[in-house]
Amino acid sequence: MLLKEIMTRDVEVVNASDLLKEAAAKMKALDVGVLPVSDGGRLAGILTDRDITIRATADGRDPNNTKVTEVMSTDLVYCLEDQEVEEAVSVMEARQIRRLPVLNEEKRLVGIVSLADIAIHAGDRDLAGETLQEVSQPAEPKR
Repeated sequence: MLLKEIMTRDVEVVNASDLLKEAAAKMKALDVGVLPVSDGGRLAGILTDRDITIRATADGRDPNNTKVTEVMSTDLVYCLEDQEVEEAVSVMEARQIRRLPVLNEEKRLVGIVSLADIAIHAGDRDLAGETLQEVSQPAEPKR
């Protein structure tokens, strides 16, 4: 099964130049914890609720004056819409992520695939369970 068959389309994004306050309000309104960051129509990064908490709030940044680009995650991981679901699962497991942006051949954001998409649409409960288990492995503590 291909990613384009199960991914969520029409993904809401924030712009790299948006303020954190606006991005956080959008997350709240959409009830999501992650938003792709667009810069001129291209995927520039990912903003997570964790980015806001760890990189902004913990450092005392003012959400009214801090731009998304200052705290977003830029270590981009993605798959292409014509890739098999199993390929996305491998990436998610290796990087311990629960949501993965999906791009087209022109590298434009066309969707996002989540563990829920895999569980609901891929029809493989074992695959979804295995992926959740791998993604949820505790990270090594920094000491």
